[in-house]
Amino acid sequence: MSDENSLNAVELATELTIAWLGNQNNRVAAEDVPAFLRNMHATVNELAGGTAGATETSEEAEPEAEFTPAVSVRKSLASKDHIISMIDGKPYKTLRRHLSTNGLTPEEYRARYNLKPDYPMVAPSYSEARRAMAHKIGLGAKGRAGRNTPAPTATPAPAPARKPRAKAPANA
Repeated sequence: MSDENSLNAVELATELTIAWLGNQNNRVAAEDVPAFLRNMHATVNELAGGTAGATETSEEAEPEAEFTPAVSVRKSLASKDHIISMIDGKPYKTLRRHLSTNGLTPEEYRARYNLKPDYPMVAPSYSEARRAMAHKIGLGAKGRAGRNTPAPTATPAPAPARKPRAKAPANA
């Protein structure tokens, strides 16, 4: 019976992994798929009640929690045009997509490298360019007009004076 359970767990984990990877919103590098499948299998085993194998693998994964940054915090923020990633040392205008391809959220990235909560994820010049573009196309103007500045009053053009209608002759 345990062989049947383990076979079902493997099949279920495989099917769940295939379904998850088939979703176009989930982007995973090819080298990360085996690790994802192992995690899925451990989770399925844990949920099925066979927690012995799952706890051993999770204990083995814990010691690699020590991450060495590729660059210092000061060097990563040295330029206004880009932010240098502490993962690979490459410059990026925005770190969000880079972090998601590495399976991290901005909060996890900040925690991994002991960064302050206000550590930026977007380069200052890129942020300013996006801000200027948003102002140029008028984003946020509606909310701003109601709060701080009086709404522009559009004075309607005066309606043209109407000519009185000529009365039709009474004996028609």
